[in-house]
Amino acid sequence: MKIPLLDLKAQLESLRNEVIPALLSVVESQHFIMGEAVGKLETEVARLSHARFGVGCASGTDALLLSLKALDLKPGDEVITTTFTFFATAGAIHNAGGRPVFVDIEPGTFNLDLDQVEAAITSRTRAIVPVHLFGQMVPMERLLALASGHGLAVIEDAAQAIGARQRVKGEWRMAGELGTTGAFSFFPSKNLGAWGDGGMIVTQDAALATRLAKLRTHGGAKEYDHEEVGFNSRLDTLQAAVLLAKIPHLTEWNAARRSRAACYTEGLAGVNGVTAPVTHPDNEHIFHQYTIRAERRDELQGHLKAGGIGTKVYYPKPLHQQSCFGYLRYPAGRFPQAERAAREVLSLPVYPELSDAACEGVIDAIREFYA
Repeated sequence: MKIPLLDLKAQLESLRNEVIPALLSVVESQHFIMGEAVGKLETEVARLSHARFGVGCASGTDALLLSLKALDLKPGDEVITTTFTFFATAGAIHNAGGRPVFVDIEPGTFNLDLDQVEAAITSRTRAIVPVHLFGQMVPMERLLALASGHGLAVIEDAAQAIGARQRVKGEWRMAGELGTTGAFSFFPSKNLGAWGDGGMIVTQDAALATRLAKLRTHGGAKEYDHEEVGFNSRLDTLQAAVLLAKIPHLTEWNAARRSRAACYTEGLAGVNGVTAPVTHPDNEHIFHQYTIRAERRDELQGHLKAGGIGTKVYYPKPLHQQSCFGYLRYPAGRFPQAERAAREVLSLPVYPELSDAACEGVIDAIREFYA
């Protein structure tokens, strides 16, 4: 049985009669840039995220970059984030004029170690960028208290976490809801994926939303009138139309991912050499990835590939070890949990259309390897 890491064609078959007409309506309108569907999607994503405003943009990377640009960082300003995440997080900090300050992760959840965040705050710190990695939120109550106590902005990197939520003081709060801004990605492989690139920023701040909308269109609220130097980062109408057709299914899809994750966790229990991911009890994880720790990880990945099972390593090299960040002078071993995770992690197929038989097939193949 061939089991791909992700099967977007299976999703297409279930949505064809909803998405294709939506695309054709945009083609008929010939309004491809910032058309009506963009505003509708901004409203829907803001509603989903319990935010007042949504600002569509060209990618999840730009959602971070625009949010950070709105902080008006000066040379030497520091922004704290995790070293174990996709490159865009730190790349956006650098490109916005900030200096990335990396911290290590919790070994179970792979998220920011908040003790290390607290220790990293200096007089130069301007913001914290928590990454809700693999679909699970960072503990926001403590993070927000840290940020508030030092007057820091919080930019939630929720690129992998749209629809994730967390109990804060007994109430469910959504990914993107609590920060200065929340940044989402609609890359095709995401839980809510476009048929190309796209991103969204959400915020509770009206003035900030207005400025972000200007920054995405060359720094102006109207054509040929530029109040500051911005970017060309508009969300295509075609992508917004695809996402509007998909978003009513997101809650169901996320629940299906949790079901597949539960299947893996139960089936891999007791397998010596495999450690399942940890879900914090206050979190509702959406499992953008189901990521195990595996002894002899590379050999296991080869064994699964030989059996037709797709896997991927997210991420093989922490950000502090990337050559472009050599100027930060972090030595090897500085962040041992992230470095260990990079040697051990392996993500398994966890998409909503994954069958029970396929899930069991992956478990059987892993058990066979460690037997």
